[in-house]
Amino acid sequence: MGGAPCGKKVGCGCNRRGWVRSGRHVNDFESWLVAREPALQRLAHLLAPDPHTAADLVQTTLTKLYVAWPRISDRGQVDAYARRVLVNAHRSWWRRAFRRHEAPTGELPERATAAGTHDTTYDGTRDAVWSAVRDLPERQRAVLVLRYYEDLTERETAEVLGISVGTVKSQASRALDRLRRDVPSLADHLSPQHPQSDLSEQEQHR
Repeated sequence: MGGAPCGKKVGCGCNRRGWVRSGRHVNDFESWLVAREPALQRLAHLLAPDPHTAADLVQTTLTKLYVAWPRISDRGQVDAYARRVLVNAHRSWWRRAFRRHEAPTGELPERATAAGTHDTTYDGTRDAVWSAVRDLPERQRAVLVLRYYEDLTERETAEVLGISVGTVKSQASRALDRLRRDVPSLADHLSPQHPQSDLSEQEQHR
């Protein structure tokens, strides 16, 4: 995160409005941050078109989460709340980009071997898959990421996106059909019965 909303160290005990935080709230937030920020960064990277936008989405999410922290009575719901905030931040970014007629142009990060050399084994399929994913309509892309990379259930995905379970099913089906069409080399591996394991394997080789 890099700092609290006030611009100081996270543990300074204040939020952007200057309200004093209890030590317990700060400690709870920092513990959650250490454990869950990597997963939040991964989600942002999967949704965003480039690393800079992903970092902005994470910063926005963590700032809002920090401010709301004392009001979240059920700590078991923090992850779900953070995902909703991040997805909403991504929607806002997408609308602004659309109004400016900006097209996502982010490049995929390279995967390095233990020796530090570039591993090209999966490059062809990996790049084709991620190019196709980035070209999906916003809602299809979000459904695909939440269902098959974040491993959320259909109901959890629906709650995060604020849509019905039926819409999640239809959007996921359309997204997978488009991936099979746009990436022929993936069609034999992206089975309708087990898309999650096949897509996850591609992500692991990014």
